[in-house]
Amino acid sequence: MIAYLRGKVMAITDETVILDVNGVGYEAYCSGEAFRKTSIGEIAELYTYLQVKEDGVTLFGFASPKEKELFLKVTSVSGVGPKLGISILTGMSADEVAIAIQTADVKRLSAVKGLGKKTAEKLVLELHGKISAAEVMSASGENPVSVSNTEKLSPIDEDAVEALMGLGFSKSESVQAVKRAKDQGAKSVEDIIMRALQGGF
Repeated sequence: MIAYLRGKVMAITDETVILDVNGVGYEAYCSGEAFRKTSIGEIAELYTYLQVKEDGVTLFGFASPKEKELFLKVTSVSGVGPKLGISILTGMSADEVAIAIQTADVKRLSAVKGLGKKTAEKLVLELHGKISAAEVMSASGENPVSVSNTEKLSPIDEDAVEALMGLGFSKSESVQAVKRAKDQGAKSVEDIIMRALQGGF
């Protein structure tokens, strides 16, 4: 199993990145985030998944172990193969995928090329509550600030807090993250969650 590669980027196509690792060229279908972190001639690293089939082998590359874990969760759903899984993580960031599943945003998921409404609904049904925050965000090192549970929240804030708690955070962490996101100008539930995840806890 090839789980990780580090080498010089020799070429980038519409769907793949070719890495020269000690004189051997590896071609991997990459997520959008992995593409953003690679440049021709530069040293890059990919966390990889190797698909072995009767008609050949295919390598898929990701920007981080957490993104790879999310890919494996998504492709565990019947009807979502590796090619569609990588398309999802190209059309959306890992944060966006997790938020869409957590908030049952079938419309957002269905916007991904090749992902129909029925498959998007199946993703939400099977993965809702199973994607942890650790799989979609990096630790920021920031200590959560204690917040009173009696603090009043708007309906939108409550929805965002509930979604973050579903991702594995405590209520106090979620409330504090929502407050910071609102202070930064976030208004919709999706925007609040996205800013909360990007800001760290």
